Amino acid sequence: MGFPKATTMIHPAEMTRRQMTVFVLILGALTAFSAMSIDMYLPAFPQMARDLKVPLSTVQLSVSAFLFGSAAGQLFYGPLADRYGRRRPLLLGLSLYVASTIGCATVHSGSGLLAWRVVMALGGGAGMVISRAVVRDLYDTAEAARMFSLLMLVMGLAPILAPLAGGQLLLLTGWRGIFLFLGVFGLASLVAAALALPESLPAERRIRRSASDMTKVYWHLLKNRHYLRYAVALGCVAGVNFSYISGAPFVFIELHGLSPQFFGVFFGVNACGLIGASQMNRRLLRRYSPAAIARSAFMVAGGAGVVLIAATASGFGGFPLQMILIFASLCMTGLLYPNITALALAPFEKAAGSASALLGTIQYLLGASGGALVGVFHNGTALPMTGVMALCGSLGFLAVLGAGRKKAQQ
Repeated sequence: MGFPKATTMIHPAEMTRRQMTVFVLILGALTAFSAMSIDMYLPAFPQMARDLKVPLSTVQLSVSAFLFGSAAGQLFYGPLADRYGRRRPLLLGLSLYVASTIGCATVHSGSGLLAWRVVMALGGGAGMVISRAVVRDLYDTAEAARMFSLLMLVMGLAPILAPLAGGQLLLLTGWRGIFLFLGVFGLASLVAAALALPESLPAERRIRRSASDMTKVYWHLLKNRHYLRYAVALGCVAGVNFSYISGAPFVFIELHGLSPQFFGVFFGVNACGLIGASQMNRRLLRRYSPAAIARSAFMVAGGAGVVLIAATASGFGGFPLQMILIFASLCMTGLLYPNITALALAPFEKAAGSASALLGTIQYLLGASGGALVGVFHNGTALPMTGVMALCGSLGFLAVLGAGRKKAQQ
């Protein structure tokens, strides 16, 4: 039994098991656009630099171009989703994403690569914004946290599978084939959303806004201390992840002498820990509130980060202890992402799209800044990476603690 017409309103309680499976898979794919678009082409950096005749740093800059493009693009889709419903802006964004992958696959200059990566991010941002908004439309805070945890089961596979698939495609098709594969992934998501993703925002709840009204909505959100503190906390979670991603290749391959192959295994193990924690979160929510879980998870992440700095500075425990502490910090992000996202969006029934958009923008800006700090303070040791991870964990805990003491300003 399939879905009724995709434009038909349907509540999760009315879905069959098969419909719910399709629903979760589509939303999971939409949330995975960022990880797929970044992790899959990482093994191709050296080949891309040679083919495009540019420094490796130019290719590396394409990651930052994507992150900042995602941050900007999400602001665009939020108001559109609140005005026109969730489906039309989503299909527009996915179409732009597919077109941009063809642009990336056929580019012949470093500047062209950077430009198409920004366009790619602008298209992919629709999936990230609207998947969160759909969950907020259909679930209350605790149920939304459970759904975000379930989506992380799908999304979490991307950091494991994308680099492996990218490495194999690099051997078979070259780096251009990786972008063509991403285009196929985007097209499949577009078709699935068009055929099987029901509209979650009824016409009577849609809000027509002018450009000035959109600015006022975002300004209102930024003045809401409850929302802003959770948004900053989510950015700190992203900072933990991006600082690890930025520093781990140097720390473990260069400093500890791991082979690239074993590093890939280590990377996958940490991703599995994140997925496992996100699924454990669904059980924890039966007994504890999302806010209580978030506070505890940040305490563990911040504490592990502080011990990690001490171990790095002293050399105590070496690589095994660093591996355990990093694993603990990353596992906590599996608890933090779903709960903080649900808490941040909970008060905004009428502006879920805009709230989701600004949340994603802040998340990406702070996350990218955390990764950049690792490079700025690079000194040939592991301290920049471990220091930024600890800083983000500690600041996130303070933000969540402060948010819990404030009532949401409607």
